[in-house]
Amino acid sequence: MTAEPTPILTIGGDDRELDERLDRELTAFNEAATGAAYGDSFSVKVVDDDGELVGGLTAYTWGALCLISLLWVREDGRAHGWGAKILKAAELEAGRRGCDRVIVSTYTFQAPGFYQRQGYAEISRVPGIPGGHEDVYLLKRLEA
Repeated sequence: MTAEPTPILTIGGDDRELDERLDRELTAFNEAATGAAYGDSFSVKVVDDDGELVGGLTAYTWGALCLISLLWVREDGRAHGWGAKILKAAELEAGRRGCDRVIVSTYTFQAPGFYQRQGYAEISRVPGIPGGHEDVYLLKRLEA
Protein backbone atom coordinates (compact mmCIF):
# COMPACT_ATOMS: atom_id res chain seq x y z
CA MET A 1 0.00 0.00 0.00
CA THR A 2 1.46 3.33 -1.06
CA ALA A 3 0.79 6.52 0.81
CA GLU A 4 -0.68 9.46 -1.05
CA PRO A 5 1.68 12.39 -1.40
CA THR A 6 1.18 15.06 1.22
CA PRO A 7 0.86 18.58 -0.24
CA ILE A 8 3.24 21.14 1.24
CA LEU A 9 2.05 24.68 1.93
CA THR A 10 4.70 27.41 1.79
CA ILE A 11 4.68 31.18 2.13
CA GLY A 12 7.27 33.19 0.27
CA GLY A 13 8.04 36.44 -1.43
CA ASP A 14 7.43 37.50 -5.01
CA ASP A 15 7.08 34.41 -7.20
CA ARG A 16 6.89 35.26 -10.90
CA GLU A 17 6.56 31.60 -11.92
CA LEU A 18 3.59 31.13 -9.56
CA ASP A 19 2.02 34.36 -10.77
CA GLU A 20 2.27 33.26 -14.40
CA ARG A 21 0.87 29.80 -13.63
CA LEU A 22 -2.08 31.21 -11.68
CA ASP A 23 -2.78 33.66 -14.50
CA ARG A 24 -2.82 30.82 -17.06
CA GLU A 25 -5.05 28.62 -14.89
CA LEU A 26 -7.56 31.38 -14.06
CA THR A 27 -7.63 32.61 -17.65
CA ALA A 28 -8.48 29.11 -18.88
CA PHE A 29 -11.17 28.72 -16.20
CA ASN A 30 -12.69 32.16 -16.92
CA GLU A 31 -12.74 31.59 -20.67
CA ALA A 32 -14.40 28.18 -20.24
CA ALA A 33 -17.01 29.60 -17.86
CA THR A 34 -17.89 32.64 -19.99
CA GLY A 35 -17.20 31.50 -23.54
CA ALA A 36 -15.30 34.76 -24.07
CA ALA A 37 -11.58 34.70 -24.73
CA TYR A 38 -9.23 37.30 -23.34
CA GLY A 39 -7.91 39.56 -26.06
CA ASP A 40 -4.38 40.73 -26.30
CA SER A 41 -3.10 43.38 -23.98
CA PHE A 42 -2.35 46.75 -25.50
CA SER A 43 -0.63 49.96 -24.54
CA VAL A 44 -0.62 53.65 -25.36
CA LYS A 45 2.60 55.59 -24.79
CA VAL A 46 3.75 59.21 -25.17
CA VAL A 47 7.44 60.16 -25.15
CA ASP A 48 9.04 63.58 -25.39
CA ASP A 49 11.75 64.72 -27.83
CA ASP A 50 14.40 63.15 -25.58
CA GLY A 51 12.62 59.79 -25.58
CA GLU A 52 11.55 60.20 -21.95
CA LEU A 53 8.15 58.89 -20.95
CA VAL A 54 5.47 61.57 -20.68
CA GLY A 55 2.71 59.08 -19.91
CA GLY A 56 1.18 55.78 -20.79
CA LEU A 57 -1.58 53.26 -20.35
CA THR A 58 -1.82 49.48 -20.32
CA ALA A 59 -5.06 47.57 -20.83
CA TYR A 60 -6.55 44.31 -22.03
CA THR A 61 -9.83 43.17 -23.47
CA TRP A 62 -12.18 40.37 -22.48
CA GLY A 63 -15.17 39.91 -24.72
CA ALA A 64 -16.72 43.35 -25.21
CA LEU A 65 -15.07 44.77 -22.07
CA CYS A 66 -11.81 46.73 -21.96
CA LEU A 67 -10.05 46.78 -18.61
CA ILE A 68 -7.52 49.54 -17.98
CA SER A 69 -4.69 48.21 -15.84
CA LEU A 70 -2.50 51.29 -15.42
CA LEU A 71 -2.58 54.94 -16.53
CA TRP A 72 0.07 57.44 -15.51
CA VAL A 73 1.11 60.86 -16.79
CA ARG A 74 4.21 62.76 -15.74
CA GLU A 75 3.31 65.86 -13.72
CA ASP A 76 4.42 68.36 -16.40
CA GLY A 77 2.32 66.50 -19.01
CA ARG A 78 -0.92 66.71 -17.05
CA ALA A 79 -1.50 70.40 -17.79
CA HIS A 80 -1.21 69.63 -21.51
CA GLY A 81 -4.08 67.16 -21.48
CA TRP A 82 -2.01 64.05 -22.09
CA GLY A 83 -4.11 61.98 -19.70
CA ALA A 84 -7.28 62.66 -21.70
CA LYS A 85 -5.48 62.11 -25.01
CA ILE A 86 -4.03 58.78 -23.86
CA LEU A 87 -7.38 57.65 -22.49
CA LYS A 88 -9.21 58.62 -25.69
CA ALA A 89 -6.67 56.71 -27.78
CA ALA A 90 -7.21 53.63 -25.58
CA GLU A 91 -11.00 53.94 -25.92
CA LEU A 92 -10.68 54.12 -29.70
CA GLU A 93 -8.44 51.04 -29.71
CA ALA A 94 -10.88 49.21 -27.43
CA GLY A 95 -13.71 50.03 -29.83
CA ARG A 96 -11.61 48.81 -32.75
CA ARG A 97 -11.20 45.53 -30.86
CA GLY A 98 -14.97 45.16 -30.47
CA CYS A 99 -15.40 46.56 -26.97
CA ASP A 100 -18.47 48.57 -25.98
CA ARG A 101 -17.41 49.31 -22.38
CA VAL A 102 -14.29 50.34 -20.49
CA ILE A 103 -13.71 49.81 -16.76
CA VAL A 104 -11.00 51.26 -14.53
CA SER A 105 -10.24 51.52 -10.83
CA THR A 106 -8.49 54.42 -9.16
CA TYR A 107 -7.93 55.44 -5.57
CA THR A 108 -9.70 58.45 -4.09
CA PHE A 109 -6.32 60.19 -3.78
CA GLN A 110 -5.56 59.56 -7.47
CA ALA A 111 -7.96 60.47 -10.26
CA PRO A 112 -11.68 59.65 -9.88
CA GLY A 113 -12.57 63.21 -10.93
CA PHE A 114 -10.41 62.93 -14.04
CA TYR A 115 -12.26 59.81 -15.20
CA GLN A 116 -15.64 61.35 -14.43
CA ARG A 117 -14.73 64.38 -16.59
CA GLN A 118 -13.98 61.89 -19.40
CA GLY A 119 -17.49 60.42 -19.17
CA TYR A 120 -16.90 57.56 -16.72
CA ALA A 121 -19.54 56.82 -14.08
CA GLU A 122 -18.73 55.45 -10.64
CA ILE A 123 -20.13 51.95 -10.13
CA SER A 124 -18.53 50.87 -6.84
CA ARG A 125 -16.20 51.79 -3.99
CA VAL A 126 -14.08 49.57 -1.79
CA PRO A 127 -13.15 51.10 1.58
CA GLY A 128 -10.11 50.26 3.65
CA ILE A 129 -7.29 51.67 1.55
CA PRO A 130 -4.48 52.93 3.83
CA GLY A 131 -4.90 56.53 4.95
CA GLY A 132 -8.70 56.29 4.98
CA HIS A 133 -8.99 56.18 1.18
CA GLU A 134 -11.17 54.08 -1.11
CA ASP A 135 -10.73 52.19 -4.38
CA VAL A 136 -13.19 53.64 -6.90
CA TYR A 137 -14.44 51.60 -9.87
CA LEU A 138 -15.69 53.51 -12.92
CA LEU A 139 -17.34 52.41 -16.16
CA LYS A 140 -17.84 54.08 -19.52
CA ARG A 141 -20.03 52.84 -22.35
CA LEU A 142 -18.39 53.48 -25.70
CA GLU A 143 -20.31 55.01 -28.56
CA ALA A 144 -20.94 52.65 -31.47
